[in-house]
Amino acid sequence: MTLIKSISGIRGTLGGKPNDTLSPLDIVKFTSAYATWVNQKYPQHKNTIIVGSDARPSRHMVGQIVMATLQAMGIHVIDLDLATTPTVEMYVTFAKAQGGIILTASHNPIEWNALKLLNEKGEFISAEEGENIVKLAEKDDFNYATVQEIGTYTRKNDALEQHINAILDLPLVKKELIEKANFSVVIDAVNSVGGIAIPQLLKALGVTKIKELHCTPNGYFPHNPEPLPEHLTEIAEEMKKQSYDIGIVVDPDVDRLALVCENGEMFGEEYTLVAIADYILQNQKGATVSNLSSTKALKDITEKYGQTYTAAAVGEVNVVKTMKSTQAVIGGEGNGGIIYPALHYGRDALVGVALFLSHLAQKNIKVSALREEYPHYAMSKNKITLSPDIEVDSILVAMKDKYKQQPINTEDGVKIHFENAWVHLRKSNTEPIVRIYSEAPSMQEAESLISQFKQDISLICEN
Repeated sequence: MTLIKSISGIRGTLGGKPNDTLSPLDIVKFTSAYATWVNQKYPQHKNTIIVGSDARPSRHMVGQIVMATLQAMGIHVIDLDLATTPTVEMYVTFAKAQGGIILTASHNPIEWNALKLLNEKGEFISAEEGENIVKLAEKDDFNYATVQEIGTYTRKNDALEQHINAILDLPLVKKELIEKANFSVVIDAVNSVGGIAIPQLLKALGVTKIKELHCTPNGYFPHNPEPLPEHLTEIAEEMKKQSYDIGIVVDPDVDRLALVCENGEMFGEEYTLVAIADYILQNQKGATVSNLSSTKALKDITEKYGQTYTAAAVGEVNVVKTMKSTQAVIGGEGNGGIIYPALHYGRDALVGVALFLSHLAQKNIKVSALREEYPHYAMSKNKITLSPDIEVDSILVAMKDKYKQQPINTEDGVKIHFENAWVHLRKSNTEPIVRIYSEAPSMQEAESLISQFKQDISLICEN
């Protein structure tokens, strides 16, 4: 049983005891703390909070507790019900609300849920704001509203339509070209909100040939919901059996986008951002940003256009902060998260789909041919589960010392650079594990580095 408090929100498994899991008491406590923070920030307002959720089965229970608690704190609630994470983010600004709560544990399995917290810009709260909310929760000192001041409840059904219309209004979204290309598309939405949002977006873009896999939003994931190649065998087989132009895969809350080539091969979630950045930079000069665990290919593409690339610490809030400071025109994370500031500062698979299809239609080539245009790197993504008595920070310090002759970045964990490769070690923001990523010219080299580093860590733990 697990309860994690981080810049990614309050995340935990359902069931078990308070303070150990995302129990009803913990949901009330952290929602009350967030509401207190909002009311302190806007003391003269009758504040409004937007709430939406992915399709996991715990959403009704968690959602009812969250919304009732917000009302008890005197806050007006606008309930979007089933809604993608980027849709909730955008609706905060559409409604001029003071914040938002997204009920989603993203790629975590079905037993997890989470409260992702937004500010008045529809962006994730900062680490400092998150720490403040956790402290408020620990004090357990909340001022609930009298009966005359209880917040109201409103249900809205137009959020996705507004989100899609905003995407269609973007100058670089070429609906006419997409419609003319007459793409045949397969979708895997892991039985979550993408099963509603992605078909609606495609139809709005003029795509008529759509094959839906797992698009029933019941929250029962048919396979591991993280859109990694090893979990996407079914859509790959479907692509090989029939004649399709592209496969589209999203995670449960639709902030990550993975693509499948017409031959069933993976485009590579790392290359979703690379391809879209290529398209944006062809039309608009400016900086790019991704996190330290993302492929070097984005830096290569950015510099090809004479522009500046910057690496940020892992976490959407960190990437957004760096994008704002560098005035980046495109950014995101190598896990398939696209952040396009012309729309909003949030990872958004919907705008990713629209921009990628515009790029593909303009190029008038197959997806596999487009992938061949980009630098070839192989990335191995692993994780190490350590026993609770092991101090992770001491391991990172030991690894930094062991490889002190190499260029090292310690902004977020330890990233060690080699001549044509790198390895990044960091504590996860969302799970009780250490993530270890490597990138090299070939998968064999990347996996060899992972094996080497795992052996190093094993020896450190033994001593």
